[in-house]
Amino acid sequence: MATASDQASAPTASPNKLTPKDIFGSTSIKSPLQAKVEGLTDRELAQALMERLTLAETNWHSKKSNRAIRAKEQVAAALVYLLKGNKEEALPRLEQAVAWLNRSISAPPCPDHGDSSGNLHRDRK
Repeated sequence: MATASDQASAPTASPNKLTPKDIFGSTSIKSPLQAKVEGLTDRELAQALMERLTLAETNWHSKKSNRAIRAKEQVAAALVYLLKGNKEEALPRLEQAVAWLNRSISAPPCPDHGDSSGNLHRDRK
């Protein structure tokens, strides 16, 4: 049978919203993930996230129209600019992320295939 002192020491957060204190019994103990990134600055973390989320040439064709992927890519870029103190560059990227999600923009045609007139986009200057 649980005593009053047992109930007082039980985590109060719901299982979906555990805090470090609930898990480790203290907020001074770092999670394994926190320990891995401890030496990195916020900008370095954001830059790494942006690099991970940016579409590569090798998968651009297959993922260029995936709205969630494209929005994540833009949000990560915006975060990098915000952490650099450049809100003027962050805002259009956030707006573009919203546009991907609300379906107000679409992926451009592939620069290697051209448009309906047969013009290759990469040749346009």
